[in-house]
Amino acid sequence: MTRTLLRPTGFVDNPFGHDGKVARLAGGLLFFASVEAIRLDDTNRVAVRELWPVEIIEDRFDEDMAQQWQRLTAPRPSLKLGDNTITLDQPRVMGIINATPDSFSDGGSFEDFDAACFAGADMVGAGASILDIGGESTRPGAQTVWEGDEIERVSSIVERLVKGGNAVSIDTRKAAVMEAALGLGAHLVNDVSALGWDERSMEVVANAGVPVVLMHAQGDPQTMQENPHYDDVLVDIWLWLEDRIAKVEEAGIDRANVIIDPGIGFGKTLAHNLQLINGLALFHSLGCPILFGASRKRMIGALSNEAPADQRLAGSLALAIAAANQGAQIIRVHDVPETVQALRVWRGLRDQALTPPRA
Repeated sequence: MTRTLLRPTGFVDNPFGHDGKVARLAGGLLFFASVEAIRLDDTNRVAVRELWPVEIIEDRFDEDMAQQWQRLTAPRPSLKLGDNTITLDQPRVMGIINATPDSFSDGGSFEDFDAACFAGADMVGAGASILDIGGESTRPGAQTVWEGDEIERVSSIVERLVKGGNAVSIDTRKAAVMEAALGLGAHLVNDVSALGWDERSMEVVANAGVPVVLMHAQGDPQTMQENPHYDDVLVDIWLWLEDRIAKVEEAGIDRANVIIDPGIGFGKTLAHNLQLINGLALFHSLGCPILFGASRKRMIGALSNEAPADQRLAGSLALAIAAANQGAQIIRVHDVPETVQALRVWRGLRDQALTPPRA
């Protein structure tokens, strides 16, 4: 069976005076006037790309497209993370705390317990909605960490930050680490392997009933940057995520608890990353919130005279705003105060655009 995927495009400032000609993206602050209809052949390769105006689109729907359309336009439910309710009608910031000696951008900065906890408090004070705590680097070439060491690195930090009333995510691909962190009150699992690295991880998340981030990666950290290849990176990853969501649903995980991440920099070339960011709105048709993580990543250095990781703030902000302009609901970053400020300015622009004109 051939399929047609729907990518929102033709974004407009506001819906005023455009009844029936624009649609709201995922219940957020963006409105679009057209979609790129990506027609696939029976091998799931792109056959034709067309632009369809929103005003005539429903006349062309088959059942599959109708479901995509419903998912594109339906508001995303709020995340209930402990005592914190995080609405997803605008971009939210997730602050990164790497309790590792070898993370690509801040290795060693938060190995110390107090330093990590103070950093988390500072991030929340600056406007972060979620804190993402990890004990294993997944940068290109990183080696696997024994689960016992990973648990030791993150447990006390998770426990302290949870007791402080913060919304806490555990960044791991290991079921034992998930269990340890969830047992200490962590509220969300962020897995770069989309629950595929550890055969027990789906069961752990299903039993806990917590939200989970399913991230796409081609290969593992040791090999993922060795000549990554796609027929069409946007379509291939959309189809992969669609299949992954179906598999976790079969394992008992509620689709309403699934967040998706296209995995910028994980088994992608610079060109792949740029294509994904430009086409990010396509992933809304899967019906799940989108997490976007490009903070300080290598692609920024590749576009700016090989700037080192600690000199990539401006590029990180540019990518965060690009993601907001495609409707991403969660932006995962190292530099929380600067990103929050940038997004507040972005929100001010959107609020003004969405203020009805005076008669």
